[in-house]
Amino acid sequence: MYSLTYGEVSFKEMVSIIKAYSAQDPHMEFVIAVGTDSQNSNITKVPVTVGIHKITNKVGKGGIYFYEIIEIKKINNIRQKIFYETNMSIELALKLSQTFEESNIPHEIEVHVDVGYNGPTSQYVAEIKGWVKACGFQCVVKPDSYMASSVANRLSK
Repeated sequence: MYSLTYGEVSFKEMVSIIKAYSAQDPHMEFVIAVGTDSQNSNITKVPVTVGIHKITNKVGKGGIYFYEIIEIKKINNIRQKIFYETNMSIELALKLSQTFEESNIPHEIEVHVDVGYNGPTSQYVAEIKGWVKACGFQCVVKPDSYMASSVANRLSK
């Protein structure tokens, strides 16, 4: 994984950074979110992201995020792309959740998906939300799915 703040880090180092970040203020609540997007060119570029931020109304409290960019054979079918993206997010969320549990890190992980009630992905919202919830995670859709529709989207360009 890569972080703008910490550079190249292993999965284990990322978990340690998230643990340290959340321990800075034990009275503050945090959101840990995983999201994926993709863009086609001659291949499909798939950024998978993890972010943590404090839940606060104050501007400037910020957060940190990590990402990995995967390049795969071009996926032309929108349904296949959405399901591939969601699967990548769920796999990472499951790995994070298991690691956090083993390390006694309090956590609740949101999976941010690149589908919304408007546009061509609207027909997949119910199916994707059901899948993510069945895996044990809160599912966030557009326009609120910032890790997919903002962070990963920007990295996919």
